[in-house]
Amino acid sequence: MTSEQWSAAVRLLWGPPAKPARGPKRGLTLEGIALAGVGIADAEGLGGVSMQRVAAELAVTKMALYRYVPGKAELVALMVEAALPDPAGLDAGLAAAAAAGAASAGGGWREQLGVWARGLYEGFRAHPWLLEATVGARVMGPRELGWMERALAALDGCGLSGTEAMDSVVLVAGHVRGIAEQERAMAGGAGGTGGAGGEGPDAQLVVMLGEVLRARGDEYPALAAVLGSVAEQGGQDQALLYGLERILDGLGLLVERRGR
Repeated sequence: MTSEQWSAAVRLLWGPPAKPARGPKRGLTLEGIALAGVGIADAEGLGGVSMQRVAAELAVTKMALYRYVPGKAELVALMVEAALPDPAGLDAGLAAAAAAGAASAGGGWREQLGVWARGLYEGFRAHPWLLEATVGARVMGPRELGWMERALAALDGCGLSGTEAMDSVVLVAGHVRGIAEQERAMAGGAGGTGGAGGEGPDAQLVVMLGEVLRARGDEYPALAAVLGSVAEQGGQDQALLYGLERILDGLGLLVERRGR
């Protein structure tokens, strides 16, 4: 983003409701504009979104749209804010997780981060283009900061430094993003969330490599043995939860060390 785009995005996301810069058109709202963009991105990916496409979706001219939103960078910022699940929707689950953790003398941070990570994953599954739109230097809106706030609040009182807490959240989010991105790639489309028959990436890998390994498994004995075991035991598609548990295990050791 340029400095002008940055300032415009701040105004749109954090300022009072915007009024059109000029002209008589009064039928548009920032929410309606953002939702039109979200609908296009859900169907075609972020590359399908343009000011012209959104204007056509809203049955207005592109110039009418520019009276509300100065360009695509600001439009995408509004779309991210509209598409992210409301973090307040996590609060009941976070409270229950905190209570369960407190009852087990764990403090609840682990359970809360689990709720947070699964919620973030579902958000990416619902709108896969968010994976592309939520990277790099950009202005974050109230919802995105609300997600960050809740993750950091879960770690409050764990004895971590500010840097350690932030890096821990980034680590968990990075794992969620990686699994969601892999799933998106395996789906083969801008808006897909699964492969043929709805399989996740682990199951698809077993299917795709099965024929090769049946013919040449003796060249890759460790891989053949592992995938054979996975297929027999039905343990596919646990990468999200397995990785999350291992990350939380490691974080738990750090929390324990800080508490000594």
